Amino acid sequence: MQDLTLLIMAAGMGSRYGGLKQLDPVGPSGETIIDYSVYDAIRAGFNKVVFIIRRDFENEFRSQITDKYEGNIKVEFAFQELNDLPNGFQCPEGRQKPWGTGHAILTAAKMINEPFVAINGDDFYGLESYEIVSNYYQNGGDSFSMVAFELGKTLSDFGGVTRGLCTVNGGLLDTVVETGELRWNDDGSVSSDRDIELNGMEPVSMNVWGFTPDLFGHLSSMFEEFLQREGSEMKSEYLIPSVVNALIQTNVKDVKVLRTGSSWFGVTYKEDKPHVIQKIQELMDQDRYPNKLF
Repeated sequence: MQDLTLLIMAAGMGSRYGGLKQLDPVGPSGETIIDYSVYDAIRAGFNKVVFIIRRDFENEFRSQITDKYEGNIKVEFAFQELNDLPNGFQCPEGRQKPWGTGHAILTAAKMINEPFVAINGDDFYGLESYEIVSNYYQNGGDSFSMVAFELGKTLSDFGGVTRGLCTVNGGLLDTVVETGELRWNDDGSVSSDRDIELNGMEPVSMNVWGFTPDLFGHLSSMFEEFLQREGSEMKSEYLIPSVVNALIQTNVKDVKVLRTGSSWFGVTYKEDKPHVIQKIQELMDQDRYPNKLF
């Protein structure tokens, strides 16, 4: 069996939502969305999970989240800190915003020597998403990969959202373009902040990325380039889709697109939470999940 690690990015500030949404219970026995992600990953053959968190809520995170996983999967922590920068760079005074998902993943470089899958801590992706990416690496896949969802299955009823709209060529990812203000129109089309026609069937990235460890070398050198360009700005972000896009466009890496028909759901807005609770109950009613996960 190929070792496979799940890397969960849970260091975000939760600015739109207000508070640490990663610790919010959504299941009947107090489960968080992270608990469902870990449960599905274990079922799909993952044998280690690394959490990227802020050091200031490590104790709370251990007691509320990871202590219950003991005996089920190996757990490690990486810490995303504003001042964790390469030699010669320093954080601008007054900056509070984390450096973004690319920087977050880079913090785990010393812990991962096997294929790994990076996900958001506040998104529910469904068992199929973990199975298809696990199967890819268990069966000898050695490229980067991405699980693509259908746009229409990722929208919120409570406001516009940002998604990575993808173009695919021969089963490989061609481009990912961050597109904002995506929402359903009354006529069944989807509007956005770009002048394009969308019908909801388009493939989108929801930040389920499969990587091999050689990503870390690229992340490190490209982070220095990012800091030289944008390191003095207060809200600049080093984002993993931008990194992947650059590696594709310069023909350094191929990214295999793995498609899922699963419905994604998450808590972008506080109003999304009852919807998430309802969706999980529906999955339990279909015997997809037990009443208590761990």
